[in-house]
Amino acid sequence: MKLLRLSALALILFFSLIGCGGESHKFESSARVDAQRLLAADQESGQWMSTGRTYDEQRFSPLALIHDGNVGELALESYYDIPTQLGQESTPIVVDGIMYISTDWSVVSAHDARTGELLWRFDPDVKSALVKSCCGPNNRGVAVWEGKVFVGVLDGRLIALDATNGKPVWETLTVDPDKAYTITGAPRVVKGLVVIGNGGGEFGVRGYVSAYNVNTGEQVWRFYTVPAQPGKSDGEVSDPVLEQLAAPTWHGEFWVHGGGGTVWDSMAYDPALDLLYIGVGNGGPWNQGVRSDGKGDNLFLASIVALRATTGEYVWHYQTTPGETWDFNATQSMILAEVENEGQLRQVLMQAPKNGYFYVIDRETGELLSATAFVPMTWSTGVDMATGRPVENPAARFYETGEPFLLTPSGLGAHSWQPMSFSPETGLAYIPVQQLPVIYKDNSDEPRGDKKFNLNVSFSFVTPPKELAIGGWLAAWDPVLAKEVWRVPYPGPVNGGTLVTAGNLVFQGSGQGEFLAYDASSGKSLWRFDAGTGIVAAPITYTVEGDQYVALMAGWGGNLAFLGGAKFGVSGKNRLLIFKLNGSAILPAKTVVTDLEVPVIKDFLGEGDVQLGGELYERYCSRCHGATAISGGIVPDLRYSSFLASEESWLAVVRDGALSSNGMASFQSQLSDTEIKFVRSYVVHAAKRLSTTK
Repeated sequence: MKLLRLSALALILFFSLIGCGGESHKFESSARVDAQRLLAADQESGQWMSTGRTYDEQRFSPLALIHDGNVGELALESYYDIPTQLGQESTPIVVDGIMYISTDWSVVSAHDARTGELLWRFDPDVKSALVKSCCGPNNRGVAVWEGKVFVGVLDGRLIALDATNGKPVWETLTVDPDKAYTITGAPRVVKGLVVIGNGGGEFGVRGYVSAYNVNTGEQVWRFYTVPAQPGKSDGEVSDPVLEQLAAPTWHGEFWVHGGGGTVWDSMAYDPALDLLYIGVGNGGPWNQGVRSDGKGDNLFLASIVALRATTGEYVWHYQTTPGETWDFNATQSMILAEVENEGQLRQVLMQAPKNGYFYVIDRETGELLSATAFVPMTWSTGVDMATGRPVENPAARFYETGEPFLLTPSGLGAHSWQPMSFSPETGLAYIPVQQLPVIYKDNSDEPRGDKKFNLNVSFSFVTPPKELAIGGWLAAWDPVLAKEVWRVPYPGPVNGGTLVTAGNLVFQGSGQGEFLAYDASSGKSLWRFDAGTGIVAAPITYTVEGDQYVALMAGWGGNLAFLGGAKFGVSGKNRLLIFKLNGSAILPAKTVVTDLEVPVIKDFLGEGDVQLGGELYERYCSRCHGATAISGGIVPDLRYSSFLASEESWLAVVRDGALSSNGMASFQSQLSDTEIKFVRSYVVHAAKRLSTTK
């Protein structure tokens, strides 16, 4: 295997672009990134100019000043306290000594990449959009281009900021505000177009990806991933392929439910082929028996789709999970590389999506080259290489059998959004793997109604037996031999994305709050740092004035953190952490909160109301405040809330929006007063159980 190198001409172009001197972190040159500079990114090994460092999204750095022989001397050099409390998922961008980050609530800031010093901060004020989000107000990063910083924000706007001061240059609303669309993914900039998708597959929306002019914000093209209602068209570039190829794979009144298929995270770009690769999400609702009468492949759900970057025209697709019904989206990180296949070097796309298979695909034609399970699984016994389709266990279609099914990997994913990386030097991919079995039970008769923020899955989750293994590990995967080479186990399933370097190092954070470095060849542990909070984001590395730095966003959150609470990780102070050899900074001592006071609760509804309240809580509240009313320290634990003490104060918050400025949206349009009281009865019950066990 080898990494494709660019020509000497590209190197000359690079030097002509960056000029001949001056302070590397002056704002005069901030975010001066264009096509030629990104194409020559390997010659600018000290920068991190896009979310995956290069268009191929390998998250591999050629830097080796920090290596397996001296990484033990790596230490904290500086840090910045992030003034928000929820999960940190973004990959920082570094251009000429300036770092650009996004945090929860879609806040963007610029920093000195050596000291972490805040240079500017922009808050788009999206707290009212939290109610539309499945998994918290997370944001996975920004893009930079010709002096602008682009961010997709939670309420569906795409905003261009002036890189010198953080002031908006333009903004475009990319979604229908009357539907439950959100944006949490990082934009990509390709050939003067900024490309962004959206989320909301669980809330009755229809997915698409759009490209906008970098200078004006004007939409250039849009590609829908699922067909429109029969007899209707969108007037977009996706119309022909949806009508001819996708529509015949859908059945029933699928458009009533939205269909899903949101493009909420991963993309990659091949400049030689001018192909943009998008990963498409799950169906909406998940249950195909409801969504499409239990029939059809439902294109382009759970698919990798190649589009002509300039026009958005369809070129090819590969569907990882036909007839998707388990939340097996294909939005996980996609990596472009040159690897050997049957004795020949092939230009490939690699992905390890939620369904548990590691795919190697010819990136020009979409031909499947290999598909191998990287985790134990119950839903499938393999992939038929003649057809490219998984060989399903019939019992996995729980809506057909009427029987509960123990699914592994579950919809929580064998690999979730946390980015994997690939080293052309070791030939290995480094995957944050997780194992979380879940029992699925058909619940097709559950009333879904018109409440747009109802989590729309159309089945029930049943807690699996406690003896089933739950955990996570870092896997080094050989895509040529199609096997795991080594692994490092973790106590919990929710851990950070990975970075691999030419110094023979793999970096990853853990849910337990450690930032770690391993030998990329063997998996031997070489270095660790106590970050004081769980880590889910991926690290980066870069140079400023000859020194190599490693940086990451530390902060515990996201859907699995909410679901698992303190079982899966630790919650502490959110920070941007910056490391270098022989760094001299020390984190402040941890603040420990103990013995919180349970409010005095006088009134209490009956057990039947508690049960109804529990059902409403899990549907509307658990994605932020935690399953079974246990937050894990990420957001306020409602069992300790003073607003729980009376119906009046509870209604003031949940119905009237008394805390909307803090991100607690009003649910007046989603829940009746009686339903809000039922939710309170459930939380009161949980608080009373807590107070009796203290």
